[in-house]
Amino acid sequence: MADLMSLAESAAGGGLFGLFGTVLGRAAAFVEQRQAMAHEAARWAHELKWRELDMKAQADRTQAEQALQEVRGRWQGLAASMKADAGIGRSYPWVDAVRGLTRPGLTVLLWLIAGTIWTGADTIGRQAIIETATFAATAATLWWFGDRGPRRPPG
Repeated sequence: MADLMSLAESAAGGGLFGLFGTVLGRAAAFVEQRQAMAHEAARWAHELKWRELDMKAQADRTQAEQALQEVRGRWQGLAASMKADAGIGRSYPWVDAVRGLTRPGLTVLLWLIAGTIWTGADTIGRQAIIETATFAATAATLWWFGDRGPRRPPG
């Protein structure tokens, strides 16, 4: 009977040890799975952050390209305007006189509009209106009369 008891004790001890090993293995697998999930979540968060930064960089590139195209368009428009103006040849004296008075007349008119707005506009809208009119009058003055400076002969 002692042998039977010893055999039962060995079986019970082995069973408990095996059960303990199973529990320990399952606990380790659970911890590994949680670590793997945390790692995967961190990887996806990193991927998401990278994608957001990539999208922002692409938007910045697109915005910069649009700004560049806008500036190029303005310079091309100015060059075309100056080329068209330079291409106007001599005409009848009265046509040249009217053409010569157009710029000064428009400039004086713009400054009169700016002055009228300044003296007659209410205080709420005055600032925006006068800034716009001043911009237009100053641009007209500098462009139209700056264009009339003495020309150097080519070469």
